[in-house]
Amino acid sequence: MPRDIQSITDEIEERDGIYLGRWRRPVNSAIHIVGSIHDDSMASKLGFRGGTVAGSIHFELFPPLMLRAFGPRWFERGSLSVYFLDPTVDREEVRAVVAVPPAGDENVQVEAWAERPDGRRIGEGTAAAGDPAVPSALMSRDVSKYPPGELRILANASAGDRFPEVPVEVTPAVLESRLRVTTDPLPWYEGDSPWGAGLATPCHVVDLMRAAGDAYLRTVQQAAAVPLYGAIEVRNVNGPVFAGWPYRSGGAIVSLGQSPKTEYLWYDAYLDDTDGKRIAEMRMMYRFMKASSSLYQ
Repeated sequence: MPRDIQSITDEIEERDGIYLGRWRRPVNSAIHIVGSIHDDSMASKLGFRGGTVAGSIHFELFPPLMLRAFGPRWFERGSLSVYFLDPTVDREEVRAVVAVPPAGDENVQVEAWAERPDGRRIGEGTAAAGDPAVPSALMSRDVSKYPPGELRILANASAGDRFPEVPVEVTPAVLESRLRVTTDPLPWYEGDSPWGAGLATPCHVVDLMRAAGDAYLRTVQQAAAVPLYGAIEVRNVNGPVFAGWPYRSGGAIVSLGQSPKTEYLWYDAYLDDTDGKRIAEMRMMYRFMKASSSLYQ
């Protein structure tokens, strides 16, 4: 590894069979979006402590630990799979934690989570490299276990619905904006990576793959409702994902359901290059707050 990357991984503490990330204070970079779950006023009305930090932002805590646990190959063929448990607010202190993988195992999966200083987990799941023999945290969940019942917000959506493909790209301006606030900037995000071009941050990888799903959901929602992430898994299939490169994103709904406070859906998404080669995949859970919709007033 280049020395600057080596110094980053050297900072990762190993203790009792786990790697501990540094304590960070993620910025709620969408706090200005009025009426969103990241807006303090709206989030408070819906029962949260304040505007929430997007789960995809917490994914940026993990790359230094992925490098320590798996090396650069994680960006080529590795995954991070997290079910979110408890939202955080702007600049609340958190850290990432990953179990130390067995030495010499090229196809391995370990436990991964993010936590507050009091030990409460804000999300938990798995991290992996290669082709583990067991499914990831999210792929092992039975997401169709319960019938959806009578949906209102998502009444026009159905399992199996496919999202029309859309062109996507991390532009230089978008990358620069993200790097100003990311908790763990890697020099590889700005170029001179082992693969030549600069890498997209985990937050941007999620954004690229949710683009088609977001576009589709805007066409089927019966009424406006505030969404938030319930779970995210990103899988590098033939990575890395590069900033500034053109891709195409699409996907399909896996299942729908509801809880007392939300309607939700699970969907799978993908990222292909312009030649149709599969670069990355994602499983996403979206929740829509019932209390934010006129259909539940």
